Amino acid sequence: MDEPMTKTAQTAPFAPFEWMLSARYLRARRKEGFISVIAGFSFLGIMLGVATLIIVMAVMNGFRKELLDKILGLNGHILVQPLESPLTDWKDVADRLSQVQGIRLAAPVVDGQALASSPWNASGVLVRGIRSDDLNNLTSIAKNIKQGSLEGFDDGQGVAIGRRLADQLSLHAGDSITLVAPKGAVTPMGTTPRIKPYKIAAVFEIGMSEYDLGFVFMPLAEAQAYFNRSNDVTSIEVFTTNPDQIVAFRQAVTEAAGRPVFLVDWRQRNSTFFNALQVERNVMFLILTMIVLVAALNIVSGLIMLVKDKGSDIAILRTMGASQGSIMRIFLITGASIGVVGTMVGFFVGLVICLNIESIRQFLSWLTSTELFSPELYFLSKLPAEIDIGETSAVVIMALTLSFLATLYPSWRAARLDPVEALRYE
Repeated sequence: MDEPMTKTAQTAPFAPFEWMLSARYLRARRKEGFISVIAGFSFLGIMLGVATLIIVMAVMNGFRKELLDKILGLNGHILVQPLESPLTDWKDVADRLSQVQGIRLAAPVVDGQALASSPWNASGVLVRGIRSDDLNNLTSIAKNIKQGSLEGFDDGQGVAIGRRLADQLSLHAGDSITLVAPKGAVTPMGTTPRIKPYKIAAVFEIGMSEYDLGFVFMPLAEAQAYFNRSNDVTSIEVFTTNPDQIVAFRQAVTEAAGRPVFLVDWRQRNSTFFNALQVERNVMFLILTMIVLVAALNIVSGLIMLVKDKGSDIAILRTMGASQGSIMRIFLITGASIGVVGTMVGFFVGLVICLNIESIRQFLSWLTSTELFSPELYFLSKLPAEIDIGETSAVVIMALTLSFLATLYPSWRAARLDPVEALRYE
């Protein structure tokens, strides 16, 4: 009969009384107000750190995706340039390239620099000669016509210009724009600039300021005549169905060309730009992680002070039969609760801001009467945000891990507290 009474009662891990005491320690009394302040700042630090990390990573992802879409929507994924002889057989080459599986468009183009002017202003531009069918297949242009139309583009001598260029020159669809090319007719006095007015057939707006300000599209035949091309083209822009698998298309394009060509893919053309974006993104992640780390260190200091303040409570619990594991779990729950709640609140705050970031930007611009996220500096007309599930999960897991690790040492110290020493001077 006495045998069961002699056994030590064992409580299950994370028993209700452990959660009760942890919750009680989180609600500090007046004399423990300073500890409560530290816990509050730890919560705010983790919340702001997680939210900021999610927002910055989403904006960086959105910025990269938008730029990639704009760049690849206008420029080919592979640029085919001639070797040894001019690209006079461009029609046959373009037809052969179009038949390669995975290639959706092969557009011959004539590129040249010119000065676009109006009676009110002037600006340097890149003039691109392109066939009407190919231009209509560029959805970034065809689906973003703001004024005029691309109908009969090949038939007339009209050009398509960007919205920002039209605004800078104070022109609209139907007006006349003058293009000045440095190489024109050859005379006994030398080469004279070629000056020719063109009617504006359409005004487009891609949303990337560099392209909306610097591109003028012209019928291919007219561009060949304007830039003194002998029925050849500068290059052929090749658009694929999957730009990320561009390496797999290079060999097929080389074979299909049927003549010596030099290939440049979009990664080579924009490598410096996108590498800089990646470096900036990684550095921002490391810097902002420090916010979460500092908040986790606040949890350490707050728990150490709490353990010091609750020394007599710990001693009494130990004399009443609480195990070292129970004491450790009590303070583990106390510290981890700050980290878990802060991380979850930060996650939802970051999510809400990311989903409404453009509205927030517009409100702050209105409130401060300044232009935040200037299109001239950032190339885009609106602030993008693209939430990546993998990155967001990594941020949440990192914050939870740091919060958990921050509680281990103070909890271990609390479990190692000697009841006799703690109660000696009470």
